Amino acid sequence: MAKEIFMPKLSSTMETGTLLEWFKEEGDRVEIGEPLFEILTDKINIEVEAYDEGVLLKKYFDTDDQVPVNHVIGYIGQADEQVPAESPGESGESNESSEQPVQEETETVKDEKRLVATSVISGTKPRATPAAKRIAKTKQVDLTNVAGSGPNGRVHVKDVNQYVEEGQVHSKITPLANKIAQQENIDVTTISGSGLNGKIVKQDISTAIQEKNIKEPASSKKRRKIGGMRKIISDRMSQSAFTAPHVTLTSEVDMTKVKELRTQLLPIIEKQTSLRLSYTEVIIKAVGLVLSRFPAVNASFIDDEIIYNDTVHIGLAVAVPDGLMVPVLKDVNQKGLADLTTEAKDIGKRAREQKLLPDQLKGSTFTISNLGMYAIDVFTPIINQPETAILGVGRMIEKPVVVNDNIKIRPMMTLSMSFDHRVIDGAPAAEFLTELKRVLENPFELLV
Repeated sequence: MAKEIFMPKLSSTMETGTLLEWFKEEGDRVEIGEPLFEILTDKINIEVEAYDEGVLLKKYFDTDDQVPVNHVIGYIGQADEQVPAESPGESGESNESSEQPVQEETETVKDEKRLVATSVISGTKPRATPAAKRIAKTKQVDLTNVAGSGPNGRVHVKDVNQYVEEGQVHSKITPLANKIAQQENIDVTTISGSGLNGKIVKQDISTAIQEKNIKEPASSKKRRKIGGMRKIISDRMSQSAFTAPHVTLTSEVDMTKVKELRTQLLPIIEKQTSLRLSYTEVIIKAVGLVLSRFPAVNASFIDDEIIYNDTVHIGLAVAVPDGLMVPVLKDVNQKGLADLTTEAKDIGKRAREQKLLPDQLKGSTFTISNLGMYAIDVFTPIINQPETAILGVGRMIEKPVVVNDNIKIRPMMTLSMSFDHRVIDGAPAAEFLTELKRVLENPFELLV
């Protein structure tokens, strides 16, 4: 009997998954544990492995298609088995498990649904399909020199084959120059190299790009179809902006005492963790403390219900190539600055290297977006739904302020809090931001 392949549900808020790539074609043999397809959900890539063996009988969806969770996307079975011409919709085998809590649901995916999800780890290693890796190994091709045509630069079989076929050209061009040439659609066969033994280098490609721009009409523009992570971010930000009535409050904070506290704690925490305490960890600790006193701000809004969370899990917005990730620090109100320093540095590094696990990207009850490293004073962050509020942090800058009727130069920082007016009214939101300002201006309370 043919077995269903369906879009797994990997978090309580996941409603759809974006199909990035099939690793098998219809008619291909599939073994248990082989990567079968890749999806994008909750801003990370997930490879889904086959939990049945047989032949891939049918694929109902293609690259960049958004598929509802638990919907059948294909079948595995015997070569002569008949399957529906179109997707039958939601899998009958997944209905019961879709009602379970997230933790139980993930175990069901691993043990009962015949599919298991594993994080795609990129880091410094080239991203390539399993088939591309096998061919590259056979033909002794270094994948770091191959420009991938798939999502996020993933290398496919055709990319490896093209690289091998153009071996004569590749031997006359540096890998970096070749990658730039492919991105800018430059024909390297017409370029004379200025490098050693006539090898084409980056400067040769830059010159060719300038000449190309001069020849092309001024109206010629580079276009890129939105997809993958960028499409997910676009959809989620639009949904949040258009469904939640955003109101943003701002407040200036005198960071004098925070600077003093950090100066005193720097050598202590660095000795304990080998890491330097930053202002970000102090802000996270302060937000966690104040959130525990304001349940409405630490709430979630799901299906017309306000859920008052009994945990304080803070999402930390981290910029990554072509997108944004929000890894989560759990139980912030119960942790000290040393632990928060270690965890914040770790998840930030993992996010930038795209090495986060699915569990590290879910469960947040409040988000902090810190642009303090840029020349930004105030901004209006968009709520990370289903949360009800988000805090924007601007830069710290020395400014003249009035202190006890005297003008002093103080390090000032502006906080911008956007909140969902369906859940929180202006007065409670203002009270929360006022209390956060008070705690940051008297930060020794964080040590109690």
